[in-house]
Amino acid sequence: MLIWRKSSYSGTNGGNCIEVAPGFLGLVPVRDSKDPRGPALVFPAVAWEAFVTAVREGDFPA
Repeated sequence: MLIWRKSSYSGTNGGNCIEVAPGFLGLVPVRDSKDPRGPALVFPAVAWEAFVTAVREGDFPA
C-alpha cells in the first residue's frame, strides 16, 4: 500500500495540490490530491529533485 504525503504548504481549502509517495528507489509517484483514485505519474527521482529545486529557486514565475 502506498502512503501518500501532501506538501506542508498545502492549505485545507482543497486547492491545487499534489501528493507524493516516498520510498521507491529511484522513482517518485505523484498524484493530484483532489483525485486520489485517479492516475499517478511516476518520475525518475533525479528529475523530480531537479523540478523541486527549480520551484524553490523561483524558476517558474507565478
